[in-house]
Amino acid sequence: MMMVRIGTCSWKFPSWNGLVYDTDSSRRYLAQYCRRYGTVEIDQWFWSLFSGSPPQLPRIETVAEYLADTPDDFTFSIKVPNSITLTHLYRKRKSEPLTPNPHFLDPDLFERFLERIRPLRERTVSLMFQFEYLNKRKMTGLDRFVELLEGFLRSAGETAAQWPLAVEPRNPQFLEASYFELLARHRVAHVFTHRYYMPPAPEVYAQHGHMLRDRTVLRLLGGDRKEIESRTKKQWNSRVTPKDEELVSIADMIADLAVRGLDTTVNVNNHYEGSAPLTIGVLSNLLHQRDIAFR
Repeated sequence: MMMVRIGTCSWKFPSWNGLVYDTDSSRRYLAQYCRRYGTVEIDQWFWSLFSGSPPQLPRIETVAEYLADTPDDFTFSIKVPNSITLTHLYRKRKSEPLTPNPHFLDPDLFERFLERIRPLRERTVSLMFQFEYLNKRKMTGLDRFVELLEGFLRSAGETAAQWPLAVEPRNPQFLEASYFELLARHRVAHVFTHRYYMPPAPEVYAQHGHMLRDRTVLRLLGGDRKEIESRTKKQWNSRVTPKDEELVSIADMIADLAVRGLDTTVNVNNHYEGSAPLTIGVLSNLLHQRDIAFR
């Protein structure tokens, strides 16, 4: 049976004082975080594409800091920069014309990104390509998505093969056999997006779980971000939208993955219920009841 990892999506939240952190200091949060959890998702490097500027890459000093602040057995899930995963540049208004992103699935930019984070390679359990919802104007359909992604994976070649890649589509209609077959051919993991306008992860798993190979990632993201931010005032220290029944089905899914021997990472967002640490507490109890080991 494979051990499961459970952590949070990012960690720099002062409102976790008393839940995760000992002090009111904003310094060295990660050093305190790793006393409680064994894994975390780095999402800050995703935001890399800004109008009129070249794509931003991680600072070498930041990578070194994260290594210094965590023990050798601590692991990271890392979101690939959106300069690589966006098909088109962001628009200020929907009426503006679409402008293709010249860096979309650029293997050279990807290699430069990997070079920046190379010290983290042995501690990285997932390198996630998060795609936005792609309407017909941005992507003609699943066949084209598979074609482009396959071309990228082939171009990236041995460089990409050294990292645990994972793909997170935001188009429910992309979750078909041809997509999962592509992932299997290249030993790339699927990222389950729970909520955020995607079908429930346990339903997707029930339909396509048999096509998974080796690894997977489950991200508990929640639904309407503005609504929960309004309710919490961005104070992430209470479960304002408890999802107890839903978490039971999530725990059953995780237990099945563990029994099957798939390497599984679960990343929980504050927006799911209002407090990622408290959600993890509930999920941990459910996994204990199922005799599932996790860290």
